[in-house]
Amino acid sequence: MLPLKDRGLLIVISGPSGVGKGTVCSYLRLEHPELAFSISATTRPRRNSEVDGENYFFMSREEFMVRRENGDFLEWAEVYGNLYGTPRWAVEATLARGQDVVLEIDIQGALKVKEIFPEGVFIFLLPPSKDELEKRIKGRAQDSPDTIRYRLSCVDQELAVINEYQYAIVNGQVEEAASEIKAIISAEKCRISRYKELEYWKGGNTCD
Repeated sequence: MLPLKDRGLLIVISGPSGVGKGTVCSYLRLEHPELAFSISATTRPRRNSEVDGENYFFMSREEFMVRRENGDFLEWAEVYGNLYGTPRWAVEATLARGQDVVLEIDIQGALKVKEIFPEGVFIFLLPPSKDELEKRIKGRAQDSPDTIRYRLSCVDQELAVINEYQYAIVNGQVEEAASEIKAIISAEKCRISRYKELEYWKGGNTCD
């Protein structure tokens, strides 16, 4: 097993619906190919622009429930009537190889991951304003009016959990938000706690 300082970081990027998690993570994926991105499983219908196995692992509700019972998911949650889950084995294997893993995930899922991986890096994306968030949700042109109203009704509740995270980033400009996330990752790599397994850390001699 790799020493702690060489193991990958679990980076959880979350925030309210419409804040731009997918856009920021797409930019990170292009600019930082050294990062691994977890692919979630979901029961929601596939959109025309999405590819199975790349955007999500699309499956029926029945298959999802069987996999859940078998402990195949790191976390799972029901969001807006659909089930989402993170394949546990893939995340753990990647971290053990020393590669950082990014989870772009909803708030419910992020809080469940925190219970299992409290040592993870939890980043909350904020919109520049609530008005801007509403504009983004309405402007995506991929949800029904009922879904849009429901997402908007959840905003205050979603924002209220921000204290469960270690970091907050305002997603005004995608490039700036991605740069701040990368800076957080670099800083986390330098935490003292990641070096305490080294032999020379134990010391034994004192200076006079």
